[in-house]
Amino acid sequence: MARTAAGHAAAPGGGYDRRMRSSLVLFLLLSSAAPLAIAQTAKAQTAKAQTANAEPTPGRQVEQVLKVGDVELPYLCYLPETYAESDEVVPLLLFLHGRGESNGPLSRVASWGPPKYLAAGERLPYVVLSPQCPKSDRWNSDTQQQQLVALLDHAERTWRIDPQRICVTGLSMGGFGTWRLCADHPERFAAAVPVCGGGDPAWGEKLTALPIWVWHGEADRAVPFAKSVEMVDAIRAAGGERVRFTTLEHIGHNAWESAYRSPEVWSWLGEQRAARQR
Repeated sequence: MARTAAGHAAAPGGGYDRRMRSSLVLFLLLSSAAPLAIAQTAKAQTAKAQTANAEPTPGRQVEQVLKVGDVELPYLCYLPETYAESDEVVPLLLFLHGRGESNGPLSRVASWGPPKYLAAGERLPYVVLSPQCPKSDRWNSDTQQQQLVALLDHAERTWRIDPQRICVTGLSMGGFGTWRLCADHPERFAAAVPVCGGGDPAWGEKLTALPIWVWHGEADRAVPFAKSVEMVDAIRAAGGERVRFTTLEHIGHNAWESAYRSPEVWSWLGEQRAARQR
């Protein structure tokens, strides 16, 4: 029976996911099967900044700026390729980058995760928003949390967003931001995937109803593996049964390579719906 670094035994059907060994991680990274069931295109699709708040071209990830008072929030925006072909509402994915992507132009946000794949020409059935945090701040600060809420509000006013299918994910610093955003607004999200992040275990009771899939490498030296363990334990201690936890043996801080290339993660996200509309 698998155990976490903290010694927690796996419970059939409701405990910790079994550890993914290095060979499986390598398979996920190198597999030629279409992860996320995303089709490839011939060239990168990230476009340089359009006129502020101009309607993005479906199928192209573009640079946008949201003005919140006197503050500007730059973000990458992607509308599904088929967005203009119907009047149906579509799901939204909010991606929060790590500390390294705060340093440099907005294009740095596409270094990892969903915006990286979109920049390479892959496609997703989501409106994908990938904002950039200033290097002088962090995603879990009061200021940035307010900015993220404003971005979600803007998205719901501007595009045909399904309010029951709004998901959030983030890595490292973005994982910390994901935990806090979900704790403060659990009713707003259908699901969350915090990767190698952490939060306040006191938030456990707020997160019992939200589907959460946590990923962390056991050999992480940047953000201790225990940060994810304590969040998962807090949720379960409060009665939460919808949290999953995948631990990666022999993997350090870059757990996101495995998380975002796991077809099962994307299938799971697509199945989730918010318990109630706001």
